Amino acid sequence: MNHILSRAFLVFAGWGLIASCAVKQPSGPVASVEPVVVEADTVAEPQRPLTSHGPYRPAAERVMDLLHTKLNIKFDWAKQHLLGEATLTLKPYFYPQDSVVLDAKGFEIHKVTLLNGKTESPLPYKYDQEQLVLQLGKSYTRKDTLRVFISYTAKPNELKVKGSDAIVADKGLYFINPLGTEEDMPQQIWTQGETEASSAWFPTIDRPNERMTQDFYITVEDRFKTLSNGVLVSSQKQKNGFRTDHWRMTKSHAPYLAMMAIGEYAVVKDKWRNIEVSYWVEPEYAATAKATFGRTPEMMEFFSQKLGVPFPWEKYAQVVVRNFVSGAMENTTASTFMESLHQDRRQLLDKNWDHIIAHELFHQWFGDLVTTESWSNLPLNESFADYSEYLWAEHKYGADEAALVHQEALQQYLNEARTKQEPLIRYRYLDKEDMFDSHSYAKGGRVLHMLRKLVGDEAFFLSLNHYLTQHKYTAVEVDELRMSFEEVTGKDLKPFFDQWFLQPGHPVLDVTHSFSGGSLMISVSQVQDTTLSPVYAFPLTISFLENGEWQQKEVEITKANHTFNIAAAAAPQAVVLDPEQNLLANFNHQKTLEEWAAQFLNGKSYAAKSEALEYLREQNGPLVAQVVQQAMQDPFWKIRATALELLIGLELWQQPQMQQRVETMSVQDPNSTVRSTAMYALSTLTGLPEEVIRKGLRDSSYQVVAASIFAWNKSGKDVQAIKPYMTYKNADVVNALAASLTDAQENEVYDWYLANARRLRGADLYYFIQSLGAFLLKKDIDGQERGWQALVKIVQQENMPVVKQAGFQMLTYMAETEERKQALQNVLEQDEQLQEWVAGQNQ
Repeated sequence: MNHILSRAFLVFAGWGLIASCAVKQPSGPVASVEPVVVEADTVAEPQRPLTSHGPYRPAAERVMDLLHTKLNIKFDWAKQHLLGEATLTLKPYFYPQDSVVLDAKGFEIHKVTLLNGKTESPLPYKYDQEQLVLQLGKSYTRKDTLRVFISYTAKPNELKVKGSDAIVADKGLYFINPLGTEEDMPQQIWTQGETEASSAWFPTIDRPNERMTQDFYITVEDRFKTLSNGVLVSSQKQKNGFRTDHWRMTKSHAPYLAMMAIGEYAVVKDKWRNIEVSYWVEPEYAATAKATFGRTPEMMEFFSQKLGVPFPWEKYAQVVVRNFVSGAMENTTASTFMESLHQDRRQLLDKNWDHIIAHELFHQWFGDLVTTESWSNLPLNESFADYSEYLWAEHKYGADEAALVHQEALQQYLNEARTKQEPLIRYRYLDKEDMFDSHSYAKGGRVLHMLRKLVGDEAFFLSLNHYLTQHKYTAVEVDELRMSFEEVTGKDLKPFFDQWFLQPGHPVLDVTHSFSGGSLMISVSQVQDTTLSPVYAFPLTISFLENGEWQQKEVEITKANHTFNIAAAAAPQAVVLDPEQNLLANFNHQKTLEEWAAQFLNGKSYAAKSEALEYLREQNGPLVAQVVQQAMQDPFWKIRATALELLIGLELWQQPQMQQRVETMSVQDPNSTVRSTAMYALSTLTGLPEEVIRKGLRDSSYQVVAASIFAWNKSGKDVQAIKPYMTYKNADVVNALAASLTDAQENEVYDWYLANARRLRGADLYYFIQSLGAFLLKKDIDGQERGWQALVKIVQQENMPVVKQAGFQMLTYMAETEERKQALQNVLEQDEQLQEWVAGQNQ
């Protein structure tokens, strides 16, 4: 599962395109809610981070062993029901059993029998809409195998929907545009099993430590294609215009990894060694599918070589679906992706999705081949998938790109750690969905990076090989990972695993340095709250610039306070601790402006240069100007883009030659993010020539076009000139336009806002809602009505909580009549998640 949602709320292109307007308050209380402006990814920090103190969460007890699942499946699109017949092959795991307990959420049960050859006997059962308990009539031992048949109807839309930040809904089975009446929306069915939602569409033992093989017979109209786990064994046309596809999975995997995807797809075939690789996209994206997904075979080869374990399954498909409830999901042999991976040629110029593609692919080993035995051990799936993004960037795109991936993930965890600090392996969570956070993903990936640095590359990958080989097709806990590393390296790694996997928090280091009498003295103090976190032990690299040359010393931190004396011929120009950012820690290192500048001007690593730039962001003067000018020429695009952001606050920016240089970068820089950032910088100037912006509007990159629309609007020029871009579907361009057209009065603009309110999803829709609200609040009550209805529909249908909240907030601003207040109250009463959010805002 890709935890992309928290990344999705990065401010657009570094500055944000949310429309600015004076938002009027509603005339009175609305649904007992006082309006609160919703900000993405921001929370009020408590005085200290929280740690869960839930009950102990053991791995599920193995009572019955589910060996095989056979499903015959049909669909009622109008009712959004699945009509299923399940045949489950089971055996007692160890102790004799006279009953079977199955997870089955919200079903209508029609028939339950015990199969014995060609005969079947009715089985008495009890069913509470969550679990189906079958009474077998006698005890069976672990030497016995039994088959049960269940005829049922699954009704996912009648379930009480829950979810998490990573997986925003848990109803298991999703019908998209079931009646075919939604404009620009294909008809699709897809599933999402993690965490325990497969039991919303077939009866099973829905636990991660269960494994099964499967045969799925899926009957659909002949115009649809079907995708499932394993290989397509047969495809039989029926007389009534339908077709039954038989998908078989002969290698065992966990039930939450079972999947289906159904739609009118174009299937683009590829190959790795002798294994079929395929990309399932909507037909209009068939021509660009390989440009998006086509590095998959290279990834498969790279990971297979690194791990010494070839890709372990019989095929690998990747399918893009509409309205997905997460970023992506690693279903065995068939990963599912959100619709953002549908890209046209121009979108491909701005970004690739290699990180999420690598993430789901690496799960085929870590998560699918070897599976966490409990959600407490989820990092054994997600930490590895997160770290694969670094491994692939390092291999394919070089050290700087890998360092950027690493830095962003580290910051993601540190931001979350301000409000919560949990052990990486959490046996006392409050809700299993809480495990899907930046601890399990970003922190876990950084801990693996430290483990790699501790044991060395050869030992790291040999240990992973040993772990995968010893535990394939089984469920594992963290001690089995530790023991694999110990068996390969001969090291006692329990202290490392205890402090990094089993304790909450991270080191917070106060650092000072001074030079006297040929000695560089460095003091390091651990100042984290040791009532929550331990005093850590770890290796630390100290790097210092002496007469223009970098020197390096490795030390060991073993206690709360350390002072190190290092011989040096002269006072260092710069001192940098952990210059490669290998340590998961917060540093507070007091340095002079001159030292920060020297750290950048002589820096060798992206991490050290980036750290210096962030400090200098709040500074000014000639030395900062020197750093910024060098940074603008840096070979790495991220450094150049950051330099442009810093430039705006400097006196240097007032110089005509500097403005000309940035204008040149806005056209000629090879990286579209740098060009768009340059255009943003130019937009801060008064009297910017129109032709400069028009060059940006003609750029091949959507990102640059969007920045140019922003610049055009900010310069006060006639918005009529940018209306031709209303035909664009790219979300960056749409949001730039939406922020620029809030004063427009034409019906065509209103129609355009409403069309995009229907089409956009996720973070793109969040930003769009802000602009739509600004547009609507400039109209009278009657003029707002169509927009009011659009926002109500968003709140009722959107899965992502922050989008739902933003829509509801805008509705409160428009609820100026008793009728609207009552309508808003009705919306609130139908949505428990929204009620919880409103209650939190009113505290």
